[in-house]
Amino acid sequence: MSQRKSSKIVTDGKGADFGSNPFGGLDLGGLPEAPKKPSTIHKPKKAKSTSKGRVEVRREKAGRGGKTVTTLKEFASSIPLAELEKLTFELKKTCACGGTLKGRVVELQGDVCDRVMQELETRNFRPVRSGG
Repeated sequence: MSQRKSSKIVTDGKGADFGSNPFGGLDLGGLPEAPKKPSTIHKPKKAKSTSKGRVEVRREKAGRGGKTVTTLKEFASSIPLAELEKLTFELKKTCACGGTLKGRVVELQGDVCDRVMQELETRNFRPVRSGG
């Protein structure tokens, strides 16, 4: 077998000169020195969104014998039922009304949408008014 000559070109700067350097004629005398350490720009960290998710707040009257009910739907599936029961109890106290938890829907007696929206915001939910 014959031995092949290495046709690799050394690019680490230690090897042979490539010929003409396009930057060889530049005068570097007037340039400032490079900083020794790269300056780090500290960007303010975004506050982590600790939102527990979007909740639809709706005022309903149809099919309830003329009574007005405020419903809270679409809770995140990561919220356990025990926490929803506790939330229902505390909302009933805050809004001074009756209510219940049916499945994953909170029903509060009366038109208490505004108070519920404020209370949910303080508890890190993202309440959204839905319906008409």
